[in-house]
Amino acid sequence: MSAPSPTAVPSFRSRIGCDARSGYYAAPRRYRLHLALSCPRCLRIAVTHSLLGLDDTLPVTLLPVVPDAPDGGHEALRPLYEASSHQHPGPAVAPVLSDAWTGTIVSTHAPDILRDLARRFRGDGPDLFPRGAEEAVEGIGRLCEQGITASAQCAGEPDVDPAVRDSALATLLDALDGLERRLACQEYVLGDEPTLADVELWVTLVQLDTVHRHHLDAAAVHRITGHPHLWAYAKRLAAHPAVGSHLDLDGIARRHHAHCRGMEAAGAAVQIVDWAACVRG
Repeated sequence: MSAPSPTAVPSFRSRIGCDARSGYYAAPRRYRLHLALSCPRCLRIAVTHSLLGLDDTLPVTLLPVVPDAPDGGHEALRPLYEASSHQHPGPAVAPVLSDAWTGTIVSTHAPDILRDLARRFRGDGPDLFPRGAEEAVEGIGRLCEQGITASAQCAGEPDVDPAVRDSALATLLDALDGLERRLACQEYVLGDEPTLADVELWVTLVQLDTVHRHHLDAAAVHRITGHPHLWAYAKRLAAHPAVGSHLDLDGIARRHHAHCRGMEAAGAAVQIVDWAACVRG
């Protein structure tokens, strides 16, 4: 297994509303994000935050790349969890959107946080979650989660039946083929403007190359590499200051090695993208 998910914990899922009647409403510097950039969910939020230009509106606290509590959580988040849930069970994990006015957690649910950043705060950036594009954005999210991430994990699992691994690899390649066709004729995954779907896809591609690739054989990685428009798109986004500046390659590697229980395969030696070079520009 490439990188198992943290232990399941109760999820805080309040939302940011439109006005004061909602309880939680958008107000400058009322809220704070707590993120560990080695975590893909946190990386998506950090990229979205920067694309929207929210530095002055919504402060960010960066956490250690590898959780520092014995239970797999972050020591710095424990007071927030305890204030929000008496005798909170399980680790205090990131991401967290906290409310400075009450000292409690608003949400730990990354998809909700992303949509609230795009809809309730916006900032000076692009409209990353345009009206009418909700289903399309959700569809790319499912494709990334199931067609790419879950399939790559299964294809690199040594204890799985070879036929199941082959089927998972075929599903992964089919997902990449579809994205390749899209990006051969348009700049972003849903058209001519960036959306949350691009944030989702870019982080998924980063994880595919920096984490899941290590458990695939060289032939599989070679086939994954054979999508020139898709990987050119990934490189182009990495070169954007609001995107690539959050890419902590060392942190991702440290998090992966801290959680990984699988053996490295020949694909570990076949890097798809020189991410560091993209960031340097």
